[in-house]
Amino acid sequence: MPGIISFAQDSTQKGSLSITGSVDAYYRYNFQNAKDSSRTNNYTSFTNSQNSFELGMASIKADYSIGKVDGVIDFGFGRRAEESSYNDGELHQGKNGFISLANIKQAYISLAPSGKVKFTMGKWFTHVGYEVPDAYLNRNYSMDYMFSYSPFFHTGVKMDVIANSNFGFMAGVANATDFSTASFAKKNFIAQIHGATTNSKLNAYLNYVGGKDMSDAMINQLDLVVTGNVSGKFSLGYNGSVKSVNPDKGSNNAWWGSALYLNFDPCSGFGLTARGEYFSDEHGIANTGGMGGNKIFDFTLSGNIHIDNLTIIPEFRLDTAEEPIFFKNADTDFPTAKSTGTFVLGATYHF
Repeated sequence: MPGIISFAQDSTQKGSLSITGSVDAYYRYNFQNAKDSSRTNNYTSFTNSQNSFELGMASIKADYSIGKVDGVIDFGFGRRAEESSYNDGELHQGKNGFISLANIKQAYISLAPSGKVKFTMGKWFTHVGYEVPDAYLNRNYSMDYMFSYSPFFHTGVKMDVIANSNFGFMAGVANATDFSTASFAKKNFIAQIHGATTNSKLNAYLNYVGGKDMSDAMINQLDLVVTGNVSGKFSLGYNGSVKSVNPDKGSNNAWWGSALYLNFDPCSGFGLTARGEYFSDEHGIANTGGMGGNKIFDFTLSGNIHIDNLTIIPEFRLDTAEEPIFFKNADTDFPTAKSTGTFVLGATYHF
């Protein structure tokens, strides 16, 4: 008969379990009000709808740590989860056929042999950029262009090193960007350098992703994030990013962007965030709006109304492009507008 080997757990060794979660929903109305259902005048992630109440994402995250080991499982359901894991899902939709992977936002195991070094293996959100997939962690509800055309997540192994309270770095190897599974594909190198002032009021993160994508094109993205606290009521953030793509047997082209975030919190129950972003895609790498090369400026003003863990986000957004990519009400075959305005009412809750 087959043998069975069992190990008894030491009852004196106990770990800690943390369960957290979030949910978000929104309403979006674009003032051009194009009648074709595919013409929402939205070219960024997660808010591709018109005159509709929508569910964003429902998330549940379990984090269990014991000794030097930490395990995290983070599930997501809804528009944000599916768009973040856009390569995962039913095979007939041009995806990889692994349906359940689309609901795994993050899943990883970490080992910290010391307080300064940690190794992680699995799937986790990208280190690139200022904005993040979880809506409750952003002050603007709609996303910017740099987020939408940058990595969402990485699957691989990485090492984080904290040299001291003012300096640290990360280095790792991962699948091609946004691929949970990538048999036979070449791997990417990922890295981050973090520096902070002595009082930690100013933080800077230099981020990198480079390697071949699934089409064998060479990708390099360099990204800078800076955050600063000016006072107890005013803070700011900056994100600059450039991504080059060198196709096999093709010429090297790139897009670049720059965004400034101004945050004002006059009291604990209310805050304002103004985001201004310039996104240059002259060579059509991102192919914004399916119209080839373009230059876009977006300005977003978002209110943050806090009621305990609930945040209500009324938001006005203006997008302006060098070439017409936005559809007006009367447009039939081609877009004729170079600018468009949008109102979003978002709500996020976390526990």
